[in-house]
Amino acid sequence: MPTEPQLVLPTMEAISRWSGIAVPNAAARHGLADFAALIAELEALRGTMQFEEEPSGFEAALRDCQEPGQGGAA
Repeated sequence: MPTEPQLVLPTMEAISRWSGIAVPNAAARHGLADFAALIAELEALRGTMQFEEEPSGFEAALRDCQEPGQGGAA
């Protein structure tokens, strides 16, 4: 079995301390190990995107998701 990231045991302890539950099985523990890679990928993106880089259809998507009667005049 490959070595787990250092994040796994403290995360398991925090889950147990805060919610009173233990990691239920090996698949759940493996899922916690995946978080280390995800965090590293997100850290690599830090500072590379700006608010202005939102997709051009973002405002249109917000309007499409609005409940009827909640928006201003189109």
